[in-house]
Amino acid sequence: MSQGLALTAGGIVLGAAVALASTRLIAGLLYKVSPHDPLAFAIASVSLMLAALAACFLPAWRAARTDPVRALRDGS
Repeated sequence: MSQGLALTAGGIVLGAAVALASTRLIAGLLYKVSPHDPLAFAIASVSLMLAALAACFLPAWRAARTDPVRALRDGS
């Protein structure tokens, strides 16, 4: 689970940096919204992190509940 969340955090940081760097390109396309809106960046980052948390947590929780001996026996 930690590997998935570490990749997600890295992606969010990299994506936010690219988004902030490209604000000059899209500033003319926005209407009544600042391209440097911190609330929009925060909401996007939090929603991506929550989606990644759910995507990482649910399979890990299911795998933790599985009996390893039974999984090995059923797999062969």
